Amino acid sequence: MIHFIRLIRPVNLLIIVATMYGLGWYYDLIFRINGSNESVLGSLDFFLLVISTVMIAAAGNIINDYFDVKADRVNRPNRLIITKHIKRRWAIVFHWTLNLLAFSIAIYLSIHQHTFWYVFIHLLSINVLWFYSMQLKRTIVAGNVVIGLLTASVPILVGIFFQDVFVGIKLTAVYPFSIQSSSYFGIYLGIAFGVFAFILNWTREIIKDMEDVQGDLLLKAKTLPIVLGIQKTRVLAVVFLLLSMTLSIPIIWFWKTGVISGIAISPLLLSAIALIIALILLLQPISKRRLRGVNHCLKLTMIFGMFLPLFWIYQILN
Repeated sequence: MIHFIRLIRPVNLLIIVATMYGLGWYYDLIFRINGSNESVLGSLDFFLLVISTVMIAAAGNIINDYFDVKADRVNRPNRLIITKHIKRRWAIVFHWTLNLLAFSIAIYLSIHQHTFWYVFIHLLSINVLWFYSMQLKRTIVAGNVVIGLLTASVPILVGIFFQDVFVGIKLTAVYPFSIQSSSYFGIYLGIAFGVFAFILNWTREIIKDMEDVQGDLLLKAKTLPIVLGIQKTRVLAVVFLLLSMTLSIPIIWFWKTGVISGIAISPLLLSAIALIIALILLLQPISKRRLRGVNHCLKLTMIFGMFLPLFWIYQILN
């Protein structure tokens, strides 16, 4: 059981859960402030959406390790699980069981919410993760972009779920924003968080490719470090880190103009510190230890960003 838990990467799954519930809590509070006595966040449908998303992510982690056994024997021998602790056929069984359950939930949600979005996004994600693990991750750029887009889809899914909630509502209290009415407020904010997640996760994937060059060469992969070289890839990663820092400018402007308070911007400051540390590590002579440190810093940046809506909630309530 412990090896199965390690295989599905529980920390990453908890980040997905916290992201969806954190953003959902912010939407839900706005909804109730603007005249509703019902908590959408506490509904069965939202819980099922989170569970199905987590199931697809877990299944994606399993199939990724399934196709990476050969490379992981070189890159991460101490973290090898499939073939060492779990047989390959059982990994496939777990993978398809999780996907089947997630897709069944998507069908229910689409019928109950009168939308095709859940079936479409879930089915697309399942197939893209399979294709990514089997082939795309070994191609230049495409694999990194795909994982970045799938990560970005998590906050966007929350926005889609809450979209109908905001239709026809006059938003009189949506701090830190001054928007007074928008039928697509949930989608707009979900996309904003999605863009941030996309750039950060794309950068993480590039850093992981830099770590995994030796194993990827065995698989004849054509990742950025193999095609461009480590040094040019590092320059690209630095550019992406600097770009992600610029995404904080609008929120800083809200703080400077007094729309949000110091406490509400603190997660952004922590994210900036983590990004600066990642940048410093990346500019030093390259080693696996430093690259792993960069990876951890980027993950912390995403975690801090995930808490941003919760701090906005604090400001609304106080």
